[in-house]
Amino acid sequence: MFMTKKTLLKSAYGEIGLMLILIFTCVLSLRLGSTELSFNEFIGALLNKKELSTERFILLYLRLPRILASVLAGAGLSVSGVILQKVTGNELASPNIIGVNAGAGFSMMLMLYLFPAQIFLRPLGAFAGALLTTLIILTASYKGSFSKTTVILCGVAVTAVLNAGISFLSYLNPDILMDYNHFSVGGVSGVENKELIFPCVIICLCLITALLLSDKIDTLCLGDSLAFSLGVRVKELRIISLMLAGLSAAAVVSFAGLLGFAGLVVPHIARRLTDGRTEKMLTVAVPVGGTIVVLADLVGRTAFAPSEIPVGVVMSFIGAPFLLYIVLRRGKNA
Repeated sequence: MFMTKKTLLKSAYGEIGLMLILIFTCVLSLRLGSTELSFNEFIGALLNKKELSTERFILLYLRLPRILASVLAGAGLSVSGVILQKVTGNELASPNIIGVNAGAGFSMMLMLYLFPAQIFLRPLGAFAGALLTTLIILTASYKGSFSKTTVILCGVAVTAVLNAGISFLSYLNPDILMDYNHFSVGGVSGVENKELIFPCVIICLCLITALLLSDKIDTLCLGDSLAFSLGVRVKELRIISLMLAGLSAAAVVSFAGLLGFAGLVVPHIARRLTDGRTEKMLTVAVPVGGTIVVLADLVGRTAFAPSEIPVGVVMSFIGAPFLLYIVLRRGKNA
């Protein structure tokens, strides 16, 4: 099924090449910015550990954290997107369909409304809201047939209710809209390294677990009936897979806000570069997702410097045409 497809990445060297591209992109992003640094200043700031110069402060405390955050965000959303598209069989599936964005958004609005001064609670609230919404959708789906269609329909219904809740809270207190808009656009500015430890652990565990289950997920793609006849516990596997997708995306939301489109775009790129197996798609999606978000952040920082465009806005400019392309292509193939 998978081996007959021509791929661009036929060996591990292709994946190593993608990692090298990611590293090069990170170094480039560290080098460039609104504050211009000559090559000698850049190298000197990296090597001089004895004193904290202005250049070293910019590199290590302003640019490096957001580069790490961009890589982590791209990886987490890409892992989530790959799992969702494979498990649901829907090429347009993204973390939105399991309520991650709506749950995080409603939770953030609730935090802003009830505890406006408790800024340190917002990342935890966003993570909890995204995860809780995922659990609600999974529970509702499980009580039905728990088919691919059921999950999507439950996600649409719960998302609609939560979006109504967001609108209601914004109507009660319009003053919180500015803070919410910053969260909803998505961005990595102002992120500190210590904020990334917990999300990094969650995303890595989700990736490792998904890799261990990749063969079973591939079997699930053959259809529920055939997968069941081959000994796969369909409901249990779908629950675990969707939970992994929800956890990975929720971890990203906790520090990057509602960063969109990476979870939709990257799985398609990974599918084109590989033979379509879940394991290969996951290992390719991580560096590809990280590279795309790092580049989007670099464009946002430098295109109109010293003004800055949030990475979520740049990602939307990339993702929207790509989504249109997918829809048109599916229409031609129908």
